[in-house]
Amino acid sequence: MSHPASPSAPPRPIRTVALASLGLLGLAGAAFAVRRPLMMAAPQCLAGRWHGCYDTFNGVVLMMLVGLPLAALVVWALARLRRAAGVTSAWRRSLTEVGMVYGTVPFVWMILMPGAAPGTGPGRVSLVPLRDLATMGPVGIGGNLLVFAALGFFAPVRFAALASVPRILALGAGCSVLVETAQYVLLLDRVSSVDDVLVNTTGAVLAALASRPWWRTGPEAASDRPRPAPAAAD
Repeated sequence: MSHPASPSAPPRPIRTVALASLGLLGLAGAAFAVRRPLMMAAPQCLAGRWHGCYDTFNGVVLMMLVGLPLAALVVWALARLRRAAGVTSAWRRSLTEVGMVYGTVPFVWMILMPGAAPGTGPGRVSLVPLRDLATMGPVGIGGNLLVFAALGFFAPVRFAALASVPRILALGAGCSVLVETAQYVLLLDRVSSVDDVLVNTTGAVLAALASRPWWRTGPEAASDRPRPAPAAAD
């Protein structure tokens, strides 16, 4: 007695397009939800003014969203160059590398923005875990979760050496400690808090778990190694 064949999983390109579409919809929804704060910085950004745009959280996020088409163009150009050079997984490499940089640098920039009176006093440190969470609020916690989320999402997809939760945890914690130390050393009039490190690291790990199906591991990673050139015939 024959049994009907079970439906097979959709091809990988279809799943990739579907997930990318969901990601874009989510990004569009988030932009719509925060459109009013972003529009507060729009006049200064459109006028090319540094003050009121690049030195504000709203302005940096707005310019990050505006620059998405340029980031996509960079991905396309890198992938074309790599495919012309015979590099395997050209699109995967290009997308993950641009994603790591473009999704992390603006948030680090915001963290390193000086406070009201930079350089006027010693750095401030908060080393008691969970004490500052109550003062962060939902927006602060959400922002801290996103700081290294792109790094946590794309790094294990790009690099097999980082394709494990403990390694991403160590990467996220190390990067966060480095940024918090920079806040203290540069006297930016900001508080270097252990809670920031905890939330930043949590965001990186959660993002890494979200990208788990595409991690670079095992034979798949070995297939990305450069292929040796064929030996010349005698």
